Amino acid sequence: MSTNGLIGRAVKRVEDKRFTTGHGNYTDDIILPQQTYAVFVRSQYAHAKIISVDTSAAKEMPGVIAIFTGADLAEVNGVPCGWQVNFKNGDTMKEPKHPLLVADKARHAGDAIAIVIAETKEQATDAAEAVMVEMEELPCVIDAAKAVQPGAPLVHDDVPDNKSFDWVLGNPIDEVNEAMSRAAHVTTLDFVNQRLVPNAIEPRSYNSSYDPASEKYTLYTSSQNPHLIRLLMCAFVLGIPEHKVRVVSPDVGGGFGSKIFHYTEEALLTWCSKKIGRPVKWTSERSESFLLDAHGRDHVTKAEMGFDAEGKILALRVKTYANLGAYLSTFSSCVPTYLHGTLLQGLYTTPKINVDVTAVFTHTTPVDAYRGAGRPEATYLLERLLDLAAHEMNVDPAELRFKNFIPPFDGVQQPGYQTQVALQYDSGNYEGVLKKGLDMLGYADVRRQQQEAAGNGKLLGVGFSTYIEACGIAPSAIVGALGCRAGLFESGQVRVQPTGKVSVYTGAHSHGQGHETTFAQVVADKLGINLEDVEVVHGDSEAVAFGMGTYGSRSLAVGGSAIIKSIDKIIEKGKKIAAHKLEASADDIEFASGRFTVKGTDKSVGFGEIALTAYVPHVYPKDLEPGLDFSSFYDPTNFTYPFGCHIAVVEVDKETGKVELKRFVAVDDVGNVINPMIVEGQIHGGLVQGIGQALFEGAEYDENGQLTNASYMDYCLPRADDLPMFETGSQVTPCPHNPLGVKGAGEAGTIGAAPAIVNAVIDALWSGGHKVKDLRMPLTSERVWHALQEVI
Repeated sequence: MSTNGLIGRAVKRVEDKRFTTGHGNYTDDIILPQQTYAVFVRSQYAHAKIISVDTSAAKEMPGVIAIFTGADLAEVNGVPCGWQVNFKNGDTMKEPKHPLLVADKARHAGDAIAIVIAETKEQATDAAEAVMVEMEELPCVIDAAKAVQPGAPLVHDDVPDNKSFDWVLGNPIDEVNEAMSRAAHVTTLDFVNQRLVPNAIEPRSYNSSYDPASEKYTLYTSSQNPHLIRLLMCAFVLGIPEHKVRVVSPDVGGGFGSKIFHYTEEALLTWCSKKIGRPVKWTSERSESFLLDAHGRDHVTKAEMGFDAEGKILALRVKTYANLGAYLSTFSSCVPTYLHGTLLQGLYTTPKINVDVTAVFTHTTPVDAYRGAGRPEATYLLERLLDLAAHEMNVDPAELRFKNFIPPFDGVQQPGYQTQVALQYDSGNYEGVLKKGLDMLGYADVRRQQQEAAGNGKLLGVGFSTYIEACGIAPSAIVGALGCRAGLFESGQVRVQPTGKVSVYTGAHSHGQGHETTFAQVVADKLGINLEDVEVVHGDSEAVAFGMGTYGSRSLAVGGSAIIKSIDKIIEKGKKIAAHKLEASADDIEFASGRFTVKGTDKSVGFGEIALTAYVPHVYPKDLEPGLDFSSFYDPTNFTYPFGCHIAVVEVDKETGKVELKRFVAVDDVGNVINPMIVEGQIHGGLVQGIGQALFEGAEYDENGQLTNASYMDYCLPRADDLPMFETGSQVTPCPHNPLGVKGAGEAGTIGAAPAIVNAVIDALWSGGHKVKDLRMPLTSERVWHALQEVI
């Protein structure tokens, strides 16, 4: 696969030099000529009718340039949802307007009522405090299951039951019910997959300007996909021709999904910049980030799994209420459906599956994709059921998994595995990752230690999670038929300069993943040139023709495949140029290690010489155009399906309920690996976020719809001293349908970690005689202590 050994090598990240030396360029660093600053007036209530908005006093304050309210934007569309998921009966999804500024009523705490623009941020802040808003507080509902009950407060008057849609997937419910009726054992679990707040280091930041001479807008945005922002903002919100809008996403300090979406502030600042004729910048305060960045998860679920007398799974039946918050975010509708329900086969041969989802509006922050996006929720459901069933049936949880695994298949000699929930897996060896995980753990020894721990006032627990995820979102035609309102291809342009240096323009976006290194490794390896001779350009709609950004661990599988297509075209053209120079047939030219050679001879020419010839075509094929520059689009033929085994060992203090994570073993199969150091870093980061959900994190709303832990004083994130040294291993099962054989690594840790830890705590409690079925995440000492007080 590799011609000069760069693919598969742990090359240090080339982009880190500018980050570690303080030369990163983030949106908030950008100050434009005649720069102005925006501050928002936001609702303090979760649900309230707006009686009046008085801006007269604020407009007279020093430095104030303009103030706009919802009334000023009455004719402007709201931000759209990018995925339509209709009701089970075929009715259209309920999609109420998400206005740039609310004029009638606020529907969640932090809803924007007015924007104040001034010469300085301090002046805008002072003026925003002078805007007088009279509001009538109304009853609110924050729980998805309660929101659909008769008499619940309505979020939108035109959605009488607060349901955006309901959705079902899998086998007919009658078939699942019949299989359940034959089960020798049924494990039932009612649980909450709690709401999480994304916490990227860099808050969201936007800076928009308008040039009246060219009638062109420029928006700098901390976004994971600038081209999609341009598409949605131009076509659906502001009605601006796309060629009149440049969207630039410079260095971005983390995203984790929360910067995928088209937020109201992006379109509003763009609209304002033309109105006032000057650039407008807004950077979120951390308190605003807690309130406004799209939250993740928030499912209320009842799941049932039936087993025969031998422990084989017969059926799975699932009912979920998914909280969408007050408005539909860009991809919120597909997260609890096509990114969740389609993963409920897991790694198991379950013959009958039915999943029923009701998506609900509440008076809370909108919910959308957060690292893993639907797949962590699906994995949590399955892996909690498997471990709980093992306890109830008094069988080993590892053995129960081995009994139910899908047999190994490579997707080439053996066909892909067709699930009961629409997807067809590409390749997998699920037994392999669990076997390796058990070996790394020393499973028998840990079980012996568990028996010894009880005598020391501790309870030791072991928890498993064998997961699968779907990455590199599927073909545009398929997702289009499922309601996606955009194509999910990727673009890749490779431009060879006359000197043999190479510029790569990708529609993928890097906000911590290391694309400037891994993409350069791929290009340098394939062309046989030095890594430092490759430049990777991304994040600018004017430099890159089009792209769909970075999310869902798609960058290498989809973006890298587009780049490979362009490299193949360059090599093919290079062979024709070389054949002319070497007086041979193009069919007799082979390319390897940076040289074009006539087969069976020592006659060759280097890549650099061919590049120069392409731009100085004095000795050149007469029917061939000059230049060496190709663009390609790659539309995937299927998802990719990384998988793995995560095992947690915890110690629970019987006196206090405190959970200490003693060990964490992670064996992940992400297909072929371009840079193992970067992959391991991605795995580590994902593990920390999954551990954060299990033990520390959770958004808490009170009955008035107020987020009660909207700061780092109250919202707990994991720290280094909360974590053990991770023990990581790998297995390689290449993806058979993309040219790199890669599957994706960015979300694996988050998907597998949380259920492993919760299973470990439950296992610890069972080892002490406390037969607890479930504990709500995060597993705080208080919650675990209460479980320990149950009578044995």
